[in-house]
Amino acid sequence: MKSRFYPNQQDFTCKYCGNWVSVNPSFSGVSNRNHCPYCLWSRHVDLLAAGDRLSACKGKMRPIGLTIKQQRKKYGSVLQGELMLIHHCTECGAVSINRLAADDDAERLLSVYEHSLQLNEEIPRKLSESGIFLLEEEHRNLVYQRVEGSAAMVFEAFG
Repeated sequence: MKSRFYPNQQDFTCKYCGNWVSVNPSFSGVSNRNHCPYCLWSRHVDLLAAGDRLSACKGKMRPIGLTIKQQRKKYGSVLQGELMLIHHCTECGAVSINRLAADDDAERLLSVYEHSLQLNEEIPRKLSESGIFLLEEEHRNLVYQRVEGSAAMVFEAFG
């Protein structure tokens, strides 16, 4: 088994909203924290793998949508994986996906999803070419169930 050495992460100040962000897994539930739980913006820090912190870009990454982590199960549904954020670097144009954290703002997550439904056709096409499956209108119940924990929330919000 190959082991990877990544430098210890340190708490940081969000480059977009200015809030202080703890990387303590006790708060976030994730090991490699690189997005703000308040505004959901990220920083382009990883190059080859999550946590490697090898990117020279260091640009701000805007949350542009939600996707599902692809499972390696041969007969599993595409929609069975965990919900993830899609980020787009405002400096170099790179796209990455990041695990949601336990302390991410649920309303912001839903706002990112709603705004992603209005993206011009070019962005979803580029994501698809990169192997990233952008959740669309037909996935509304799934998104709200995963973020809010109940399908009833959809009917309350849009009923």
